[in-house]
Amino acid sequence: MREVVVCEPLRTPIGKFGGMFSTIAPVDLAAAVISALVERTGIDTSRIDDIIFGQGYPSAEAAPIGRVAALNAGLPVTVGGSQVDRRCGSGLQAILDGCMQIQTGVSDVVIAGGADTMSQAPMYTVNTRWGIRGTDGYKMEDSLGRARQTAGGKFYPVPGGMIETAENLRREFGISRQEQDELALRSQARAAAAVEAGKFTDEIVPISVKVKGGEKLIDADETPRATTIEDLQKLSPIMLKSDAEATVTAGNASTQNDAAAACILTTPEIAAELGLKPIVKLRSWARAGVEPSRMGIGPVPASYKALDRAGLGLADMSMIELNEAFAAQVLAVSREWGFTDSDWDRTNVLGSGISLGHPIGATGARILATGSRELVRSGGNFMLETMCIGGGQGLAAVWERI
Repeated sequence: MREVVVCEPLRTPIGKFGGMFSTIAPVDLAAAVISALVERTGIDTSRIDDIIFGQGYPSAEAAPIGRVAALNAGLPVTVGGSQVDRRCGSGLQAILDGCMQIQTGVSDVVIAGGADTMSQAPMYTVNTRWGIRGTDGYKMEDSLGRARQTAGGKFYPVPGGMIETAENLRREFGISRQEQDELALRSQARAAAAVEAGKFTDEIVPISVKVKGGEKLIDADETPRATTIEDLQKLSPIMLKSDAEATVTAGNASTQNDAAAACILTTPEIAAELGLKPIVKLRSWARAGVEPSRMGIGPVPASYKALDRAGLGLADMSMIELNEAFAAQVLAVSREWGFTDSDWDRTNVLGSGISLGHPIGATGARILATGSRELVRSGGNFMLETMCIGGGQGLAAVWERI
């Protein structure tokens, strides 16, 4: 198969839930990133074969988001487009699907990534098309919460959603609230330091937002929060009413967010022909399934598979990007991996889901944009990107610096 390289990975700033991007549709964030990729690289748009975007909370307003975003970005009608959903891994899966198109020769140039405006996640009903019967016939569902409850299907119910799975791992691995809050504090501190050092500047695409009296250009994340361990310890566990020993709080869990991210995928030869500058290449990837009630442990088997396929081990990784869905989940994975204190020095070095946020569909592409650029800056060789996935999956990719 052909070798695949990643060029110019970009992302929008990350907005808070109900925050600065709450009125901007996910397709508009996606189109903005696509437009920025074209502008920055000067690529001949007629050479783009396909646009693949992950999205966790779609609606019928732009279906499929990849195709609609391509059209809205002004790409030729000859460019295809599709939509991918592997929950928290959607953005990474879209990129990997694009890689496979390049590897097999189906496409020569693909733009892939992800987008979600979780602030606009649909409220919906499936009961009204044929009329309402009785007082209980009309029921609106919140797709944000409902998707987390139904991800295990009818045979593996998780009524408490993803928070329940984090508490399950907390019990299984004996993870304390103190450990979780300390990890959350470290994530916030690293993200704040990265912002201060300007490490996100090159990867961020400014977004114009309507404000009172005109428009404002947003070029920074809304998400990192100044906090202390005392502030974190004051927060009440979310499932305290049903579990007296609950530990997961709003402070040691990822947040719901709005963002988009994407990159150009091609071969080294075509990149040279088009004047593109690759920064990393795909070495291997894998996905794995686990019990839906233990979904947070998914990165363990997925990463081992990806590393084995690459002929590498965890010790060979210069950087590890392990998405922080929950501090408890990250700590459980680290225990299975046998982490020592020094391993944290190469893990989530610029923050992750707890500090930067977790815009479901965009997260995997956002991590690649952030991590690959830091891998180049640091002179490292390999980066493991991995995340847990609602419903009991893990996804992992090994990237190699060029």
